[in-house]
Amino acid sequence: MSELRKDSVTGRWVIVSTERRKRRSDFHLEPVRVTSDSSCPFCEGHEQMTARELLAFGRQGSAPDTPGWSLRVVPNQVPVLRVEGTLDRQGEGLFDKMNGIGAHEVIIESPRHEETLATLPEDAVEQALWACRERVHDLKRDQRFRSIVIFKNHGAAAGAAVEHSHLQLLALPIVPREVRDEVEGARAHYEIKERCAFCDILRQEITDGRRVIAESADMVAVSPYAPRFPFETWILPRRHEARFEDTPRQELASLARMLGDLLRRMDKALEMPPYNLLIHSAPIKEALGESYHWHVEIIPKLTKVAGFEWATGLYLNPTTPEEAAEVLRETRV
Repeated sequence: MSELRKDSVTGRWVIVSTERRKRRSDFHLEPVRVTSDSSCPFCEGHEQMTARELLAFGRQGSAPDTPGWSLRVVPNQVPVLRVEGTLDRQGEGLFDKMNGIGAHEVIIESPRHEETLATLPEDAVEQALWACRERVHDLKRDQRFRSIVIFKNHGAAAGAAVEHSHLQLLALPIVPREVRDEVEGARAHYEIKERCAFCDILRQEITDGRRVIAESADMVAVSPYAPRFPFETWILPRRHEARFEDTPRQELASLARMLGDLLRRMDKALEMPPYNLLIHSAPIKEALGESYHWHVEIIPKLTKVAGFEWATGLYLNPTTPEEAAEVLRETRV
């Protein structure tokens, strides 16, 4: 039996149709198996194959762009947007455009090619999150940028062009529509209820319990009530905070523990799926301290977006979040 569910923040509707899970074609299982690659530009010893590093951890006094690092941040070799130039906005009647100003960086999580966020030790995952935090603080000084997006594509099916595990960071001169919809939905909820929508979600999910996957003193992982995709998972900090980059080290350590644990559960339960990981954080220069709540979204790539989704904006999900949460909650790693 199908049912429509509404996301309480964005107002987006999804169709949860468990009947469709009987159709094998509705699931696209493509396990990610990382193999060695002697030509990988992100491996230790290949530092000269990337642009000059912006940040590195782990070296003991050696020069930049040399071996000995535990993490590197470099500009993307083929950036979506470029830092150079002045922001120039123009238009032609109804049409609006601006030049492609921005920053596109790569956070290389480990010098070892075959490591992933699921196999890295906890301190290495924490280090990757801390590097993201440091780069966001640095890029926020640039007055041209209005939002900074952090994401990860794991596996070719999720959009990864390089197999070596890495996060990406994009600084933009605009606030993207997906971010704007979430921010405005959270703001509208706050104006009516005088409470954060995500804090309300946390309270309700913890009380209900059916969609909770894991909890710690600082973080809660849930299958959202209206998920676009099967096994979509959110990690929300218990403490209200609008911006990821303002999170203290203790909470990033808690996030690292939970993130590694969840990804290992997904690898076991879902046969090492490709996935996208997204860090949702408040846009730069907007006063959203009370209404917005940063969080992480993990989206395994188990189904394909097709014509119905593009035509309507409605997503078809063949797995209920209650079932997904139960599977991941009971998976032992």
